[in-house]
Amino acid sequence: MRTAFTELVGVEHPVVQTGMGWVAGPRLVSGAAGAGALGILASATMTLDQLRAAVREVKARTPEGTPFGVNLRADAGDAVERAQLIIDEGVRVASFALAPSKELIGRLKDAGVVVIPSIGARRHAEKVAAWGADAVIVQGGEGGGHTGDVATTVLLPQVVDAVDIPVIAAGGFSDGRGLVAALSYGAAGIAMGTRFLLTSDSTVPDAVKAEYLKATVKDVTVTTAVDGLPHRMLRTELVDSLERAGRTRALVRAVRHAAGFRKLSGLRWSQMVRDGLAMKHGKDLSWSQVLLAANTPMLLKASMVEGRTDLGVMASGQVAGVIDDLPSCAELVSRVMAEAQQAIEALEALHSLRTLPPPG
Repeated sequence: MRTAFTELVGVEHPVVQTGMGWVAGPRLVSGAAGAGALGILASATMTLDQLRAAVREVKARTPEGTPFGVNLRADAGDAVERAQLIIDEGVRVASFALAPSKELIGRLKDAGVVVIPSIGARRHAEKVAAWGADAVIVQGGEGGGHTGDVATTVLLPQVVDAVDIPVIAAGGFSDGRGLVAALSYGAAGIAMGTRFLLTSDSTVPDAVKAEYLKATVKDVTVTTAVDGLPHRMLRTELVDSLERAGRTRALVRAVRHAAGFRKLSGLRWSQMVRDGLAMKHGKDLSWSQVLLAANTPMLLKASMVEGRTDLGVMASGQVAGVIDDLPSCAELVSRVMAEAQQAIEALEALHSLRTLPPPG
């Protein structure tokens, strides 16, 4: 299946594996890339040296020239150095969770890197398109992690109508029917996070995967209790306790968690507070939320790496409630494309029936 996205990036299928922190490492990314999708490394939780090693590991695990991407934090202090790293390493795609500056987009494009920011509003898509972005990933409210409140089915056509670059739909996708639906709205492909997290190529601990698999759609919630921002995740005892706690109790809990995560991460208190304040900018966050915002990556690591579902959070799209297996990336992508073909054939058959001459 060829679309404007597959032509732009050079992948076989119009499917993206998103750059999930602590999840989208070399094994998952190489699995997705090897299956003909666009795999994206999550770099925000890596040092520069770790990122360089991860990029080279993906290259070693895939045939020469296989396209893949790296997700960068546009607001990171070393964003320029990270951009230069992927330029030097010949990475095909740079994706961003926050809009990169016009200058950073230009720097990457001049080096032949395809720039694909993720956005959650029409105006954001218009802005990055005007700055030179090659494509955008549009995440509706069904998507996991930090998310908005507009459904993909409402947001996607708005963005498709607003920009002249390829649009990749995210939020609520897990199968080939979703791909065909996105294409019918004018998208050039789909991006999936939770569906790729729940594969055998994902390094997320089996006990954590089991929590996702047993979740129903109603077990996936949006809360601001973690860091003050709307965050879609599995509902757990930790989430419930954060939502029930008053500000004083929440602050005590946050300090206790922060102390533990500071030990794990090696961060200084001043660094954690500074990171939290950066997220607080322009938002009404309590001090407990500032502390939790500072170590949200560590809250994710506790679950996604350490398997501590009692201490961590599990970001999740609503689609977790309809996923019940753990295929390999190759099996997943092959299944998605086969389902898409079946859906297209069913639509063609329906069209044929409508164009038949009346009986008699």
